Amino acid sequence: MDEFMDAAIAEARQGLAEGGIPIGSVLVHEGRIIGRGHNRRVQSGSVVLHGEMDALENAGRQPARVYRECTLYTTLSPCPMCSGAILLYGIPRVVIGENRTFKGDEDHLRAKGVDVTVIDSEDCVALMRQFIENFPELWNEDIGE
Repeated sequence: MDEFMDAAIAEARQGLAEGGIPIGSVLVHEGRIIGRGHNRRVQSGSVVLHGEMDALENAGRQPARVYRECTLYTTLSPCPMCSGAILLYGIPRVVIGENRTFKGDEDHLRAKGVDVTVIDSEDCVALMRQFIENFPELWNEDIGE
């Protein structure tokens, strides 16, 4: 595993420790994390603070050229909302921890020219599977089932 996915996993674990959904993300520019976040829907009563959105928010406003040079690391395949933000800001590369428990809009990202890599991390899979088993109502609320 690499340091950036490790940082995203640490964010996911922090979210779980806060009583939230364990999905974490980091935004990396030129080998440095410029934004990190985790799903805060439960903690903040938010409808939009998924891990990727939180990482983007915490990166603050950036010039368009910065986003075009970034890689977004996320522990779980990005949903349509987060994929839309990736496309909106022109982030060219996304590294996904796992897509076994949820496959988001990866095909759409690829069709739009985003380099999408799924590393199939056992840590990410185990984190989500345990969460879904323990908190199915939160999981179903988050993915709209």
